[in-house]
Amino acid sequence: MSVLHRNDPVRGRHAPSWYAASAEPGDARAPLRGAHRADVAVVGAGYTGLWAARTLALAGLKPVVLEAHRAGWGASGRNGGQVGTGFNWSQRKLEARLGEGPTRLAWDVAEEGKRQLRDFVATEAPEAAYKPGVAHGLYAASDLAPARAEADHLASRYGYDAVEVMDADRFRALVKSPLYRGGALDRGAGHVHPLRYALALARSAERAGAAIHEHSEVTRVEKGASVTLHTPEGTLTAPHAILAGNGYLPDLEPEVAARTMPINSFIAATEPLGNRWTDVLAEDVAVADSRFVVNYFRFSEDRRLLFGGRENFTVGFPRDVAGPLRARIASLFPQIADAAISHVWGGTLGITMTRLPLLLRVAPNVVSAGGYSGHGVALAGIAGRACAEAILGQAGRFDALAALPTPRFPGGARARAPLLTLAMTWYALRDRLGF
Repeated sequence: MSVLHRNDPVRGRHAPSWYAASAEPGDARAPLRGAHRADVAVVGAGYTGLWAARTLALAGLKPVVLEAHRAGWGASGRNGGQVGTGFNWSQRKLEARLGEGPTRLAWDVAEEGKRQLRDFVATEAPEAAYKPGVAHGLYAASDLAPARAEADHLASRYGYDAVEVMDADRFRALVKSPLYRGGALDRGAGHVHPLRYALALARSAERAGAAIHEHSEVTRVEKGASVTLHTPEGTLTAPHAILAGNGYLPDLEPEVAARTMPINSFIAATEPLGNRWTDVLAEDVAVADSRFVVNYFRFSEDRRLLFGGRENFTVGFPRDVAGPLRARIASLFPQIADAAISHVWGGTLGITMTRLPLLLRVAPNVVSAGGYSGHGVALAGIAGRACAEAILGQAGRFDALAALPTPRFPGGARARAPLLTLAMTWYALRDRLGF
């Protein structure tokens, strides 16, 4: 069964998350019925598709977005809410692979993605409550020197001086876990309520002139001089199309499927901790750490710990989601091991071989963006804008991101799952053994 339907018992209902419990999705939009035309057809009403639609509508075009469930239903409404800096590769590693010029272009686009999100939340979605600060915890003191070298490189070569590297004592004063041996605090990054942001973005796209049809799963893409998207109840034909389903995109486009695969990640929300939240963090920042199978966490506005981690690589969710997350919380923060869990949910994201985003022209009039590999809150939005700009004839941002290395999985789509499962299992074992 497709990831669009496998793990959510009620079709079209948002995941049973704290986000959904604290947001107002509104009434469902009508599905696509009958034959329709648009200037641009967009698959997926997450950050990528909605930013693309909004950008196109503001430019005077009439885009139509088709969403299998609800706007913000997928990873855009379920994620950890962390607005990160850059990519999953360091700038120095990217420079070694791409050269300084292309790496600088990609960096500038990523920084624009953060600014775009902050500006949008400030003007159109204050309820999404953007807050600055993302800390990165390190499990080995030997990781401090590379972290300082990267921070110095960002400051000297990119003018980005927002990262402060801390030794063990200073970092534990900020993130009060006995396990971290140091870390860094990036005050140029931040965190946000992801579902409220997505819902506001959908409303903004509609105000600009975009149309969104929910409960309209795209089952086939017919390419040619025009592109026709087929749904169970209708068709949508347009001169251009954008495939923006990311991890929830069915295998509609073979080249995208060969380079991106879906994996699942999970989050638990504790009961409100009141003033006990300061037993975990000294400041209201988000945190991720240096495990390959990363832990990521932050506090909600009502002081619940929102703690994410563990991954699985099959289509279905595991039977016990809460237990391993509770164990991770207790290991990192024994001082709140007694906190009750109020919400548990999972979601699917797209991951590439290199954990870098995939922007691809799959036909002269079809572009795709996804594969953000857990780094998509800012990158997905700017990628959507880049897709729209490419259709409008301004491909600078699109080409800068498309230059990032995202090779096919060995064996293509058929072999990607077992190969990635083996690789991720190995890295998870290294995490547990402390390598």
